Amino acid sequence: VQLQASGGGLVQPGGSLRLACGVSGGTSSDYALAWFRQAPGKEREFVAALRWGGGRYAYSDSVKGRFTISRDYAKNTVLLQMNSLNPEDTSVYYCAARSLWTTNYGAAGEYDYWGRGTQVTVSS
Repeated sequence: VQLQASGGGLVQPGGSLRLACGVSGGTSSDYALAWFRQAPGKEREFVAALRWGGGRYAYSDSVKGRFTISRDYAKNTVLLQMNSLNPEDTSVYYCAARSLWTTNYGAAGEYDYWGRGTQVTVSS
C-alpha cells in the first residue's frame, strides 16, 4: 500500500484547509486509514481515523467538532477537512494505513504504511 499526502499550507487562525491522502496498492473494507500529526519536539499524535469500508470513525478530543475525516472511493482518497484552525494545529500531518480496524486505532505503532508528511502552519 502506498500513501501520498497533499494539501498542506499556511493558513490564518480560524481558517480552513483540506488534506488529501491518495491510496494505491490495494486495500480492503477492513483497512483502517488514519491521520496523525507531529510538531517539532513532540511525539506523533493521533488525529482521526476511519474504516475504509465505512461504519467506523474516530477523532482525538483536540480536533473533535472541527475536523472531519471522509473517503472518496472514486478517487481512492482519504480526506481531512480542517476547520477553525488554531496555532496549536501547526504540525506535519501524516496519513497511515493498517490492514485491520480495531479499537487501538490511535496507536501510531500499530500502522504498517505511512505517507510522507505535509506541513500545516497556522499563523497570522
